[in-house]
Amino acid sequence: MSKVENIEQEIRGLSSSDLAAFRKWFVEYDAKAWERQIEEDARTGKLDALAEAALKDYKAGKSTAL
Repeated sequence: MSKVENIEQEIRGLSSSDLAAFRKWFVEYDAKAWERQIEEDARTGKLDALAEAALKDYKAGKSTAL
């Protein structure tokens, strides 16, 4: 059995309150991991092409106000 399968099995065995606590923890953990990845991608230039395309579209009038 893989680690993921073991984790899935453990999660299935959680009580409602433990599942709620785990869900809250995981949402926060995942958000922090996502933020770290975005920061790393920005730092290494992986988002530069997207930013340039967005600015080009904005300057060309291809955007709308939010």
